[in-house]
Amino acid sequence: MQYTYLIIDLGCLLIPFLCSFYPKHAFYKEWKPFFISCISIAIFFLIWDEIFTQQAFWGFNPDYLTGIYVGNLPIEEILFFICIPYACSFTFFAFQYLLPHKKNNQKLIRVNNVLALFLLGLSILNYHKWYTFVTFLLLGVFLLYLQKVKINLFYYYLTFVTILPFFFVSNGILTGSFLEAPIVWYNNAENLGIRMFTIPVEDIFYGMLLIFSNLYVHQKIKQKLHAKS
Repeated sequence: MQYTYLIIDLGCLLIPFLCSFYPKHAFYKEWKPFFISCISIAIFFLIWDEIFTQQAFWGFNPDYLTGIYVGNLPIEEILFFICIPYACSFTFFAFQYLLPHKKNNQKLIRVNNVLALFLLGLSILNYHKWYTFVTFLLLGVFLLYLQKVKINLFYYYLTFVTILPFFFVSNGILTGSFLEAPIVWYNNAENLGIRMFTIPVEDIFYGMLLIFSNLYVHQKIKQKLHAKS
């Protein structure tokens, strides 16, 4: 049991890692910009994670952990912010190869803007629920920012939709599906109390923020490194 969370992390990483060495389109050649961006984003999320853990907005079941902690965070939680972005960045990379030259369309732009405004509205209405407020506010602002700087959102949303089934499996296990108790528990006073199976609805948008921010920073750093070479 104590390796459950670690196995989930490594399970999410395994196939993308092995496929990273595909000779014709090798993702390992992008490791430098990926890890720079991943670590940068992870620092932000880990600070957020640490604060919310200290405040008991969420927490971790030691029965499913190896027992190694950094501050209040188990090492498995820290690895989560490396393994999941790696899998998603690889998926983004693969789609750019498999479906080249896809661009935004007006329908996608409208969907993005409506989603952003909807999330911002919910954040304001739920300002007293910290997980809901912070997640929806940050994602809503970030989605509007991506639109303002004219990012091609096609590959962002395609990546997100593609990983959703895997998200429901892995996050479902983390939140208690198929287990006697959840690995990660939540204080429902700080969220909407709406669950998709065992997953708080906020987790979906938290995941979207994690994925989109990693993809954006990765591409920006990749462009800067390419310009210097």
